Amino acid sequence: MTGARIVPGKATPRGRFPHVKVAGGFAFVSGTSSRRPDNTIAGAEADALGTTTLDIRVQTRAVLENLRDILHEVGAGLSDLVSVTTYLVSMNDFGGYNEVYAEFFDESGPARTTVAVHQLPHPHLLIEMQAIALLPGATEEGHLT
Repeated sequence: MTGARIVPGKATPRGRFPHVKVAGGFAFVSGTSSRRPDNTIAGAEADALGTTTLDIRVQTRAVLENLRDILHEVGAGLSDLVSVTTYLVSMNDFGGYNEVYAEFFDESGPARTTVAVHQLPHPHLLIEMQAIALLPGATEEGHLT
């Protein structure tokens, strides 16, 4: 299985790129946020006066669930991840992000890098992740068996 895919039921990418590209026994997942298919954002709520509340824990959980769903489309799962890069708008959110991340992974999970960025494509997004997974049936060198 090779090629790029847009995953049905997920938020449409905001540009000309796929959700995931499979090559050399790996799945490369594009930057993924907590955006829902209707373009609302999990973890971003506004009250009747327009005051916005953003929740890093809700957004982190939604991003990891979106990653899981995208990987499922190519026959993989979160346990197949070998590397995750996380982009946070504020390192003040690191604790909440790390707390939720630990619900999904422990020290045997993927290699991880977390960096702070100036902004993401929507002002209500606090986090985005990109990931690489080794597809089931592929060797550690990326060759399919």
